[in-house]
Amino acid sequence: MAQNITTGFHDLVDRANAEVETVSIEAARAMHGRDDVVFIDIRDVRELAREGKMPGAFHAPRGMLEAWIDPQSPYHKDVFAQDKTYVFFCAGGLRSALAAQTAQQMGLKPVCHVEGGFGAWKKAGAPVNEPEPRG
Repeated sequence: MAQNITTGFHDLVDRANAEVETVSIEAARAMHGRDDVVFIDIRDVRELAREGKMPGAFHAPRGMLEAWIDPQSPYHKDVFAQDKTYVFFCAGGLRSALAAQTAQQMGLKPVCHVEGGFGAWKKAGAPVNEPEPRG
């Protein structure tokens, strides 16, 4: 019997965007480098190797996010225990909406995510650590 998926990916993203603040590239650029802000890159390691990285961003793969946020988890990362604003981003702004929603539901605050993600960041000429050449 075929599965009957009743809620699609884009429906989930729309719900997340309704609950979580979305910041423009301009706003993200203004926040970048501030001591009270942590950018969280949830992209896969292969995406980082292919596309480059935002300077100073903390890499938290989407699959580990909940375990890294939870202070009761053996996998907890101290970066999530700070009194800072957490700005999530992915490649295009869809997965980061879901990640920011999850973080917010867990009690992390304040959180937001970047509209258009790393792709928009890079296209806008914002700072990027380019990937290492393969050789």
